[in-house]
Amino acid sequence: MQFTIHPVTWHDGEPLLRAVREAVFIREQGVTPELEWDGLDESSHHVLALSNAGQAIGCGRILPNAHIGRIAVVPDWRGRKVGTAILEGLLAYAGNKGFPEVDLDAQVHALPFYQNFGFVAEGEVFMDANIPHLKIRMKL
Repeated sequence: MQFTIHPVTWHDGEPLLRAVREAVFIREQGVTPELEWDGLDESSHHVLALSNAGQAIGCGRILPNAHIGRIAVVPDWRGRKVGTAILEGLLAYAGNKGFPEVDLDAQVHALPFYQNFGFVAEGEVFMDANIPHLKIRMKL
C-alpha cells in the first residue's frame, strides 16, 4: 500500500480533512463553502487517508445517525483503492458501533462504486449542490 487510513476526530484532523474537502468539493466540484461546512463535523467520526509521504489524499465521515458522507479522494489518487479503504474504515466503525444499517447520499456517477459494497438505491435522483444524487442504504 502506498497510503494508510486513520480514524480521526475533527479536533485532531481538521486541517488535513479540510484541505481534501476544499480541493475536491469546493474547488473541483463547485460546492459552496456554506454547504460544505455544515456544522456536523465535530460530532462525526472521520477517516483520513494519508500517502506514505504524509500528504492528505482522501477522507470521509459518518454521523452519529449512521449517515455516511463527505467521501473524497484527490484526483491524483483516484483509481488506487483509496476510496475503497475509506469506505471500509467507515463501515467497520459503523459495525463496531452496532448500527443495523448505514445510508449515504451518493453522487449518481459514483453509484457503481457503492453498489459493489452492497448499497441499494432508493427513491428518485435529487440535486444537492447542483450535483445529481441518489439516497442509498446498506444493512450491516
